[in-house]
Amino acid sequence: MSNSDAPIIIKKIKKGGHGHHGGAWKVAYADFVTAMMALFIVLWIMAQGKEVQDSVAKYFKNPMGLGQGPKIIEGNKAIVSDPNLIEEVRAIEEKEAAEKKLKEMSDEIKKELEQTPEFEQIASFVKMEMTNEGLRIELLDSSKINDIFFEIGTAKLNLKAQHLLEKIGAELSKMPNGIVIEGHTDARPFSNGGQGYTNYELSADRANGARRALQYGGLAETQIREIRGYADKKLKNPSDPNDLVNRRISIIVKYPGAK
Repeated sequence: MSNSDAPIIIKKIKKGGHGHHGGAWKVAYADFVTAMMALFIVLWIMAQGKEVQDSVAKYFKNPMGLGQGPKIIEGNKAIVSDPNLIEEVRAIEEKEAAEKKLKEMSDEIKKELEQTPEFEQIASFVKMEMTNEGLRIELLDSSKINDIFFEIGTAKLNLKAQHLLEKIGAELSKMPNGIVIEGHTDARPFSNGGQGYTNYELSADRANGARRALQYGGLAETQIREIRGYADKKLKNPSDPNDLVNRRISIIVKYPGAK
């Protein structure tokens, strides 16, 4: 067969794999990353305090600054241009740091009391909580143990209560915070008809008795801000004015700088 008679063969080549799709996927990916970033920013803002949220809101209302909102958000702190907001943010940060230290001290006191055999019976009657003034440490009376802190009707501390307050005083002396001591009684009146020695004197005397024990443990006299005797005017259990839980000593460890 001559070359001219050879059959003509046509090959059709099919392209395999993925063809070229252009740059559309890049745009979709960029949109996805932007959406994720926006989500994380929203979640971060929701986790912040009201002051930071307000600062961010003011920024978006006035992004050029003009003395109103934050210029940038750096880490977990708002950098603000308004002097008033700067002071507010600084005060919040200082209070949060002070609250953290007070909570750490509270945990340390609880640990000390729980690990001291002498306080095994009475440690559960020492309650601690954070308030607007600072850390409140309360020594609550109980019907389960007679004269748990003070001898009945007197301002004389029993020996265990004296040692317990000395231990607390040693811990309080490690911080410069101001201290307020309150005495409270139940509503049971003295038999003198309110003439002479009353629950007012008793509550104030018990607060002073606690003060002396705290100072004996190491609390500086300069840390004492107030001694308050409330009698039965601030009951722990208002529904039962004669409840023994109303008899208590409150030690308030104030925030730094608080009057």
